[in-house]
Amino acid sequence: MRAVVQRVSEASVSVGGEVVGRCGRGLLVLVGVGQSDDEASADRLARKVSRLRIFPDAEGRFDRSLLDTGGEALVVSQFTLLAD
Repeated sequence: MRAVVQRVSEASVSVGGEVVGRCGRGLLVLVGVGQSDDEASADRLARKVSRLRIFPDAEGRFDRSLLDTGGEALVVSQFTLLAD
């Protein structure tokens, strides 16, 4: 399982011109799931991403997580992350 994580002020994903998912301030997570990945792998990744300290605190230090900020996450399947 691989993930690309990006901080966003807002994000959305559209299919055929129709918005099928969106989030406000938080994270956009592109996830590639392999054949050997299981539910436990997904749980580990979710815990890890939600606890990444990539948001600034009041002093400008990057010391807050998605959980700390109460932000949102948009998770999008991206099979090309596992391409050779």
